[in-house]
Amino acid sequence: MIRFSHVTKQYPKGGPAIDDVSFHVNRGEFVFLTGPSGAGKSTVLKLIYVEERPTHGEVKVAGQSSATLTPRQIPALRRRLGVVFQDFRLLEDRTAEQNVAFALEVIGTPQENIGPKVARVLTQVGLAAKATALPHELSGGEQQRVAIARALVNDPLVLLADEPTGNLDDRATRGIFQLLKEINATGTAVLMATHDLATVKAHAFRTLEMNRGKLVYDTGAEHPVPADEFDPPVPDPTGATP
Repeated sequence: MIRFSHVTKQYPKGGPAIDDVSFHVNRGEFVFLTGPSGAGKSTVLKLIYVEERPTHGEVKVAGQSSATLTPRQIPALRRRLGVVFQDFRLLEDRTAEQNVAFALEVIGTPQENIGPKVARVLTQVGLAAKATALPHELSGGEQQRVAIARALVNDPLVLLADEPTGNLDDRATRGIFQLLKEINATGTAVLMATHDLATVKAHAFRTLEMNRGKLVYDTGAEHPVPADEFDPPVPDPTGATP
C-alpha cells in the first residue's frame, strides 16, 4: 500500500529532512510513526500525499510511483488518501456538515450524492447531532472528529494522521484514538504520526521510530514483503483517469 525505498529528502538549506528511509505499510495495517520534533515524521507524510517529492529513492503509494507520477495524476492519488492535521484546518464560517461536504464539492461529486455521504461519516464519528454547528461551537475533540469525517468522506484506502491529538486534552485524545482504531477495523490503513509515547506504549501496534531523519526502529521489520508490492495501481473509485 505504501512503500519507501531508500528515500532521502534534501531541502536547499540544512541537512536532509529524511535520510535513506525504507519501510512498507500493508493494506489495513495500523502503524505509529514516532520520534521527537524535527525527526522527519511530517516529511514522511508529505512525501506520501505528494506535497513533496523525494530527492533520492522511490515512494510508492497505491501502486503509483514517485518516479513516474505526473502532476495530472496527483489529484486522483490524493482522493485515495485521507489526511488529518493537528490544527484541524476547518473553515470557520461553515458548519460541520458543510466542512465535510466541501471535500466532495471540490472534486465535482454530484450534489444528490453529497448529503447521504456527509450524513454517513458524521454518524460514523459520532457527530450527527452537531451537523449544523460551526467550528467555534464545538470542542477541540469535536472539531478533530469533523476533520476526520472530512478525511473519510471519499472512502480512502489510507488515513494519514499528523499529530491528530497534539492539541487535545487526555479525554479527547482517548476518544480520537478509539475512533482511529474503529476506522482501522473497517479495513482502512492508518499511519499516525505522534510524539505521545504513552499512547504508543499502551497499544501493540507496529511502530516506526524516526530520529534526525533516520528510521532507527521498526517493530515490523521482520514482516514479509507484502504481495501488493507487485499489484497494479489501485483503481480510482471516482472513475477518474490517473
